Amino acid sequence: MNHTPTPHPRRLRAAIVGTGAIARHSHLPALQQLATEGELEVVAAVDVDETSVGQFCADAGILHAHTDLAQMLRELPIDLVAICTPPAVHRDQSVAALRAGAWVWCEKPPCPSLADFDAIEAAESEGGPYAAIVFQQRFSSSADHVRALLSSGALGRPLVVHCQTTWYRSKEYFAVPWRGTWASEGGGTTVGHGIHQMDLLLDLLGPWDEVRAMAGRLVHDTETEDVSTALVRFANGALATVVNSALSPDQVSRIRIDCERATVELTHLYGYSTGNWRITAARGIDDEEASSWRSFPPADVPSSHLAQLRELVRSLRAGRRPRSSGADGRKSLELVTALYKAAFTDTAVHADDIGPGDPFYSALHGNTAGWAPESAAPS
Repeated sequence: MNHTPTPHPRRLRAAIVGTGAIARHSHLPALQQLATEGELEVVAAVDVDETSVGQFCADAGILHAHTDLAQMLRELPIDLVAICTPPAVHRDQSVAALRAGAWVWCEKPPCPSLADFDAIEAAESEGGPYAAIVFQQRFSSSADHVRALLSSGALGRPLVVHCQTTWYRSKEYFAVPWRGTWASEGGGTTVGHGIHQMDLLLDLLGPWDEVRAMAGRLVHDTETEDVSTALVRFANGALATVVNSALSPDQVSRIRIDCERATVELTHLYGYSTGNWRITAARGIDDEEASSWRSFPPADVPSSHLAQLRELVRSLRAGRRPRSSGADGRKSLELVTALYKAAFTDTAVHADDIGPGDPFYSALHGNTAGWAPESAAPS
């Protein structure tokens, strides 16, 4: 009996836009790993700084160095564009790539507003190309295990939740010209740092109903906030506290979910594996059942850009919408936007409250006096 070997799919052609630290340390290694596996090849890089992109390409063995994204997209057939630039340009760069027929993998925060996000989604096509946001914290074997436990009801109803992103950023960090301003970064530590843990929390618990919040500029001389706190009511009834800080010397990222039958806790900093989780059973729970909850998959896949990129490439080849795109990617920006509105207006904000016509739909500062730049705030 003759067997015709299955041909290996052609290598996808990838390009990197922005050649700073996040490209060098996160995107490029993930892309290179898939290149060694025959999935893709990185054929081009783009940066407005000709010296930077030239050195980046020389170091990585990338053939085509460009300073103009539109020109690169005209001259080269590209399947996937990794966007590693400041948030203010994410919208235009994502739309340009999508219109050129390339799928997009865009660093967080996705863009400075829900209006920008909706413009990106409007440039997508059925079956692709799609634009996915880098929310790598939800891509891991251990998160899959915990998500299954929660969704199955094995741990009982989620009741009390804590989501913490308490990091430290120095004055030198904010000395970079594009940091700390609404125009270039879109927001402060809430959207720039805390969105990762909030995204993972939403991925584990599902939709939220209501948020109340506060925000402050306690240390840094920036337009945006350096700390925020929030109370969030989830659709399943759980009550959560959310803390985001750029002021905390003892840095930690943490999610804790107290359910009826167990507490699930994740403690890490910028990434995690199975060993960062702890599941504590309530009194009276059978030891064998509790042990089964702690039986994480033996093949530990840590959270990482690589884990998300693998899923994205599978979706690209299948022509299906990837996770963290469309409504699935928008939900985290929705919560972040509601948090800003709740903090700046001192009101409770409910899911689906913010749409076209709402000032917070177009900018996370919502043109709020004392927060918005003078050129944006009403007189």
